[in-house]
This record gives sequence, structure tokens and C-alpha cells, in this order.
Amino acid sequence: MTDATDFLTATRAFYDTIAEDYADHFRDDLAHRPLERALLAAYADLVTGPGPVADLGCGPGRVTGRLAALGLDAYGLDLSESMLRVARRENPALRFEQGSMLDLDVPDGHLAGIVCWYSSIHTPVDRLPALFAGFHRALAPGAPLLLAFQAGEVPSRVANPFGHPVGLDFERRRPEDMEKLLEEAGFRMRSRTVRERDETLGEKTPQAFLIAVR
Repeated sequence: MTDATDFLTATRAFYDTIAEDYADHFRDDLAHRPLERALLAAYADLVTGPGPVADLGCGPGRVTGRLAALGLDAYGLDLSESMLRVARRENPALRFEQGSMLDLDVPDGHLAGIVCWYSSIHTPVDRLPALFAGFHRALAPGAPLLLAFQAGEVPSRVANPFGHPVGLDFERRRPEDMEKLLEEAGFRMRSRTVRERDETLGEKTPQAFLIAVR
């Protein structure tokens, strides 16, 4: 089994190093993604219960901010303190916490929703059952999960991003495999959306978006 400490340490170090450059590069990313904006809006309509919505692996907080603008009580969680520093600076009215989505420090059934926006892509496949079981525990009955990731089977190694001497594996997943893992964790699937790659955005694979309900 993959050593969780090594995986978390590598992910934190990677994003701590590139946080400012990453935030600048992707600052207006959603402006060029109409389908993603529509999916986030549809997801927000599915959140019906009281309680917070957690943006897990929130990075610089752009999706957290979008969720808040859609009327949700959204907050962000991330491993990287450097990413959180950017998120707090750019979204001063929102709450951001440091922590691991593999170890959610919330009571059972506390969350009205979870968004995992391209943040499970660094989790080794043998850790996904535990990850999704943790999501299921933290969500209230009927609360929705939105999971976004690159579709595919071959991982991509990103090395020296923005000229920084760091590297990290970006996993690609088959949507049907992710659906099976979610169902095994107790979720009920609501929708599967797969968008073809957009080369103008620098994409190399299709993009997948799953919505499931606790």
C-alpha cells in the first residue's frame, strides 16, 4: 500500500512551491469554461440542507469563491499553507483551513455538500476507498458530492512547473471506475458528465464530472 505520509508530503511541497504562479495562471480559468460554470450552478441547486459545503483541495480558492457566490456556505480545505495564503488574500470573507481531505475533522453528517474539484487526482488509487468513505461519513443524508477529474488511464508527470524544481504525478481515472468506488462507499450516483478535451485550454484528456448523493 502507498505510504500516505509520503504522498501527502509530496503534494504539499509541490503546491507550496508553485502557489503564487499557479494562482496567477489559473485566476480566470472558469471564465473560459461554460460547462464547468453550469455544473457548479446545478450542483449548488442540489444542496438543500443546512450546514457548510466543503471545497476539499481548494488551492487558491477560486471554486470556493464561486460556490459562495452561488449562495452556499462554502469553506476551503487544503494541504498547502502557501495556497491557503493566496485563498485568504483573494477571498477575505471566506474561511480556509489547513488539513487533509483523507482525515476530515468534522462530525458525522456535518456537511451539506462536498466539492472535490481536481483534488483527488494526486490520491493513489489504493487510498480512494478510504477517501470516499470519509466523504460519505462527513456528509449529511441526501447531501451531494461533486467530483471533477481528468478522464483516462495513464498518469501524467508534471515536472518543473513555472520553472520550479519540483514534480508530481497527476492521475487520470476512468469515470466508470470512480462511479464503482463511490457506490461501494455508499453513494448513489446522480449524473456523469464527460467533456471532450479543449486544446485551446491546453487539455490533453477529456474532463469528467460526477455528482453523487450520500
